[in-house]
Amino acid sequence: MHILPRQPSDAAPARIRPLSVLPVFYDLAGRRAVVAGGSAGAAWKAELIAAAGADLHVYAPREVRCDEFARLAGREQNVTLHDRRWETDDLREAVLAVADAEGEAEAERFRAAARMAGAACNVIDKPAFCDFQFGAIVNRSPAVIGISTAGAAPVLGQAIRRRIEALLPPSLAQWTALARDWRGRVNDRLAMGARRRAFWERFSDRAFGPAPTEEIELDRMIDEGGSHGEGHVAFVGAGPGDAELLTLKAMRVLQAADVILFDDLVCDDVLELARREARRIRVGKRAGGPGCKQHEINDMMIALAKAGRRVVRLKSGDPTIFGRAGEEMEALRAAGIGFDVVPGITTGLAMASASGMSLYKRAAAEVFS
Repeated sequence: MHILPRQPSDAAPARIRPLSVLPVFYDLAGRRAVVAGGSAGAAWKAELIAAAGADLHVYAPREVRCDEFARLAGREQNVTLHDRRWETDDLREAVLAVADAEGEAEAERFRAAARMAGAACNVIDKPAFCDFQFGAIVNRSPAVIGISTAGAAPVLGQAIRRRIEALLPPSLAQWTALARDWRGRVNDRLAMGARRRAFWERFSDRAFGPAPTEEIELDRMIDEGGSHGEGHVAFVGAGPGDAELLTLKAMRVLQAADVILFDDLVCDDVLELARREARRIRVGKRAGGPGCKQHEINDMMIALAKAGRRVVRLKSGDPTIFGRAGEEMEALRAAGIGFDVVPGITTGLAMASASGMSLYKRAAAEVFS
């Protein structure tokens, strides 16, 4: 059988699966927006729009307007309250229009007015009259994360938001602002290509750690460009063996690790929460059995940190209770390596809780003076 050779083709599979909605981020700074209605729902939408910097005009008679509008106008100079119902001309030159309509007739009239003005329209709780939807928001501005279930499950959207909130440190806002402010300087000093990309990758990795401190340190990051700076060691408490008892900070550190040095008693469920690309090295010691010598662990931590790696020393329970953490910290100090400690739930406390015991009974306690 003769098989025809395959010919070159530009055809390729789609790069993304179908979307229920298109997530977009709208710059409203200084642009006219309208909110019609005085309900609590309209007030929340108004607060979101004002927070985005829009020139916001609210139309609702004073007697039907909830108190939150007055508080909003008192806080934000870009909010103007009009003590009357909306009219078609009020939407002229607006780019965004939101209404809490009393019925289908008003919703239809508002949407028609918005379309005539060329404004994107949202009628609260009436999706048939909406050009766009408000989703749940995780605010680390300038980083803003939007979450939508396309109206199918708003409560689920809020649950997703809570999970993301727990994973993103508040300091991410400072790092994002720093990236915005430094972009021009980085572009001037590092040519487009591998070194600039390596800088931003290093910068992004650090953005999930502690807040930026001294500007001279960040200058050094630019000077180093794509080279590896000195690493860091984090002592992390893995808790008593239940991954759900891991602290949020411990989870963030594990997600940013390059190398994890873990003890024998650390459970697999905890390791599953670590960054997938992180190298995992077992360094546990057991009485009467084979294991790493302490000086070998110390030397490994120091060598990895000096090679620019973010090292997690993962210990069961709390890292400062037993486990020779003190010796390891002293070795790092002597080598000039920075470290921090992320506490964990000690096994003793966890066992008492699991057994339904109290470690302190008032009637049985003695007070020493």
